[in-house]
Amino acid sequence: MKSEDIPFVGGPLDGRVLPVLVTATGNPPKVYKVPVPDPADGPDSVLVYVREPVPGGKAVRLVRWQYAYRPDGRAGRSVKWPWSKKDPA
Repeated sequence: MKSEDIPFVGGPLDGRVLPVLVTATGNPPKVYKVPVPDPADGPDSVLVYVREPVPGGKAVRLVRWQYAYRPDGRAGRSVKWPWSKKDPA
């Protein structure tokens, strides 16, 4: 499997660059979830990072990606169909 080094922005992984497996098209997954176990034997939490393009990229066709932290834990929807349920927020 092929991997690519992707920077993480915001949250506990801010400033880290981790190898992420890429799909068959060469892009990393849209959402990166990191499970975090609770040290007090409580319910585990999940850190959610969403893929976005790196700002200021010079190449037109070659997009560099980064993962941005979502503190609310929601990945969001990328496709807005008219018959889809509306977000309660």
